[in-house]
Amino acid sequence: MSHHVLIVDDEPNIVISLEFLLKREGFTVTVARDGEEGLAAIRAARPDLVILDVMMPKLDGYAVLQAVRGDPQLAATRILMLTAKGREAEQKKGLLLGADAYMPKPFSTHDLIANVRRLLSADAATAPTGN
Repeated sequence: MSHHVLIVDDEPNIVISLEFLLKREGFTVTVARDGEEGLAAIRAARPDLVILDVMMPKLDGYAVLQAVRGDPQLAATRILMLTAKGREAEQKKGLLLGADAYMPKPFSTHDLIANVRRLLSADAATAPTGN
């Protein structure tokens, strides 16, 4: 079964490249184009991993992150923040708010896939066993 990755980003060129890259690696991918749509998609689809931009319309990535971490049913969702806000202060803020990883744009596709795989394998390692 393929892992489900949700991309939440309002930049069409980034979305197209991420979607292509992740599908090529065998992941199931869905897309949300703003923070509100992203939060709704997280609640509805329960993806294995969310790749989340910071600067978006309606709700920024930090607000989405806080909403997910504040909801006990969603709090374990893996979140990789991928953003042009790459200064150390923004990275620290994202990690303090509960992001599992933070990558600045532009990014190396190799590093992105390595982070995605690491986060998904960490998810598998912490998943409950048995039914």
